Amino acid sequence: MFAPRIKSLGRQHLYTFPGNSKKLYKEKKYPILPDGVINIQLITENWDEILRFIATIKLKETPASQLFRRLNSYSKAHPLWEALKEFGKVVKSIFILHYIDDLNLRQAIEKQLNKIESAQKFSNAVAFGSQELRQADREEQNIVVACRRLIKNSIICWNYLYLSQKIVNAPSPAHKKEILNAVQNGSVVAWRHINFYGEYDFSDEKLKDSVGVTAPLTQRLRIA
Repeated sequence: MFAPRIKSLGRQHLYTFPGNSKKLYKEKKYPILPDGVINIQLITENWDEILRFIATIKLKETPASQLFRRLNSYSKAHPLWEALKEFGKVVKSIFILHYIDDLNLRQAIEKQLNKIESAQKFSNAVAFGSQELRQADREEQNIVVACRRLIKNSIICWNYLYLSQKIVNAPSPAHKKEILNAVQNGSVVAWRHINFYGEYDFSDEKLKDSVGVTAPLTQRLRIA
């Protein structure tokens, strides 16, 4: 489900359907009142076009950005554009009301955003110096992106191995449960234990780390 965190939520406008006036909600002593009324007629008149527009995006016939750019290019507001905005008021109003009323939804959104922010910081840490692709050639840019992805996946893989070993060697069921809860409520996207700027020693002796990998390097690198 698409569940964004809306900026400046207190300044957002809520809309109701015709026949449900603000006065009616006041009489019912609703703590949150609508700011306007949705133009149902505009949505109804353009409903087939709205469905066609959404189907085009869903089927990837044309990029959404190109479709919206075309709608914005008209000198006067296009009826479909106005209908889409009006329909968006319905979806947005329902979502805001759910967001206000549902603590679990708010916590889930916050948790997901924290993961996204953490992943972005992870990318910046791996690509220390600059996130820009300075290579002019497309192939070289793809190589840079692939190398970054390989480094990130290697770190995450090591984290999984380390945590798995910690769980297996937990001294008690309570300690094991504590680790599992930490993993469940946290993220394996961690990198502060990684030395990005130091020297790298891949000798068999140095690779006998806390994960418990002791096979020769040639065997460890033999990934089918």
